Amino acid sequence: MPLMLDSPPPSPSLPDALESRRRVHHEADVVIIGAGILGCALAVAFSDQGRSVILLERSLKQPDRIVGELLQPGGVAALEELGLADCLEDIDSIKVFGYDVIYHGDEVTIPYPENAGSTTNTQNEKEKKSRPEGRSFHHGRFIQKLRERALRCANVTVVETTATDLVRSGYTGQVLGVECSTRERKDYYFAQLTVCADGYASKFRKEVNTHAPVVKSKFWGLELIDADLPMPNHGHVLISDSPPVLLYQIGTHETRALVDIPENLPSASVRNGGVKNHLRNVVLPSLPAQVRPSFEAALDRGALRSMPNSFLPASKNRHAGVVLLGDAMNMRHPLTGGGMTVAFNDALLLSKLLSPEQVPRFEDTKAVLAQLDTFHWRRKNLTSVINILAQALYSLFAANGMLTFLEDDGQQHD
Repeated sequence: MPLMLDSPPPSPSLPDALESRRRVHHEADVVIIGAGILGCALAVAFSDQGRSVILLERSLKQPDRIVGELLQPGGVAALEELGLADCLEDIDSIKVFGYDVIYHGDEVTIPYPENAGSTTNTQNEKEKKSRPEGRSFHHGRFIQKLRERALRCANVTVVETTATDLVRSGYTGQVLGVECSTRERKDYYFAQLTVCADGYASKFRKEVNTHAPVVKSKFWGLELIDADLPMPNHGHVLISDSPPVLLYQIGTHETRALVDIPENLPSASVRNGGVKNHLRNVVLPSLPAQVRPSFEAALDRGALRSMPNSFLPASKNRHAGVVLLGDAMNMRHPLTGGGMTVAFNDALLLSKLLSPEQVPRFEDTKAVLAQLDTFHWRRKNLTSVINILAQALYSLFAANGMLTFLEDDGQQHD
């Protein structure tokens, strides 16, 4: 229709209007803090439902981490259901079919069970015919794929900014959005629901959760080049008189080695030469002979990094206008590689519970809180198994005896 000079301009389409609302007015249905594993997945899921999403991330540069590199079959299945399976392609990822456990030189191979790749209790014939598989990869490459997918969503606006505080109603205390710092300038983003998915070092956890993470050890990571692994396409758990060691291939030529070092381990003390001497004098001799050359070469290169192994039971989200998710809400020892599986399943479950059919508008705080209560209990079917298994296996494998569980046996707080 031609534009007449004396007629009003045509109304913008709904997607254009929502984008303008996000970019110009900084308003959306949802603001998500953190474009990591859970943040990206949830942004895409909400976008696919027609929700308007603002995704905030401190740095959009490719992250470089030593964990978040092994996705179990249950996580792969959730990723597929979220429509994000293509994010595993073109990143030199490695198929994983199970675990190879080596106990003082004795080797046991544990393949994934037939139903490991199912997000439900039943399987169709197609699922039964295919062997369950996980994937391992460079964490940063995978994250960038997830971010690219979010950036392609018409209903998602991604902003590189640092979230500094939650904006609350002075009358009710309800969270209304996020205060940010963008190139040293204050910024504000508003939504009916704010999602804090800012990771294990979350700056917002303490505002909505009274529980703090418990850290009893660290994983020290090395990247081995062309390592000769005992069982290709398997994760390796090496158990000796020292705390456990994990090995898994993350690329055609790269293998991740993660060495658990508990707090105050005598052989890793400064007096005894520190972590590097522990790795050389205690861990190296305990490894399979075929792995030692690549491990020693990695030690000589000196690229040694660490990450805390944190434990944090999940708590209910009881605060209006905000929800805590991902490692900000719930963590377990990464021995079993369950973190990303939990995150993708949480994104899948929550997006279903908060779908427009269930909750037409997020401004209906009572309805949102009711669904978050359901989310807390429904997720236990999966997460309690992963959380308890991770803590129990670490307690079993750690040479320094049983770790002290929190009073609720590693599950969740009401």
